[in-house]
Amino acid sequence: MTIAIRSAVPKDAAAVAGIYAHHVLYGTATYELVPPSEVDFETRIGAITERGWPFLVACEGQDVAGYAYATQFRDRPAYAYACENGIYVAHDRRGLGVGRLLLTALLAAAEDYGFRQMVAVIGGAEPASIALHRACGFGEVGRMPGMGWKANRWLESVYMQIALGGGIATPPSARVREDRA
Repeated sequence: MTIAIRSAVPKDAAAVAGIYAHHVLYGTATYELVPPSEVDFETRIGAITERGWPFLVACEGQDVAGYAYATQFRDRPAYAYACENGIYVAHDRRGLGVGRLLLTALLAAAEDYGFRQMVAVIGGAEPASIALHRACGFGEVGRMPGMGWKANRWLESVYMQIALGGGIATPPSARVREDRA
């Protein structure tokens, strides 16, 4: 299996929507209950990439095997250097290293953008997602019990975080600060 990582384009929306739909319907990593449409994902891909934020897909040949993206953690200006990630792998490609390839590429792309912190909010405290993030250097920074009700049970959210670039050791560069003012 050869996996290539590239930036998502609008034509990837159908495959991305299909991957996410499985997680919505059969998993607890996302707290959505109804899968978003292909059009919804075209909009999401556009909104993320238009800001210059990374939205990546892992491809095996022409097939999308997973995707990952980073968005600003919160909308307020002081959060301009912190991002939250999302990463989903096709159910039939899990356990094959696709997630690690995606997350490694996403960390590099987010750092290139100028983010200094990345947060993972792991719904349902999914063990595979926690293990993936830990393997890529994230540390657990918090747990919030009872944050969602899905699959007839209360779900816990796990927060994990990793520093990017200079982290908090230095201020962001003047160029990056000006771009985000």
